[in-house]
Amino acid sequence: MAMKLRLRDDQTEALKRRAELEGVSMHTVILRAVDAYLARTAHEALVCHAAEEQTAKWAELLERLK
Repeated sequence: MAMKLRLRDDQTEALKRRAELEGVSMHTVILRAVDAYLARTAHEALVCHAAEEQTAKWAELLERLK
């Protein structure tokens, strides 16, 4: 899927510098950033879901411990 990404000038310059430092294209840096974001937020969602399940499971005990 193609898409257009509009960056501020300072973002573009920072992205160019990062790509040069890593020896890759700007496109690759952006793809890596998107992958990292998706992995992080997926993990956060799993943790939140597990916390909600455990809170519900132990709700009575947690209430008594207040």
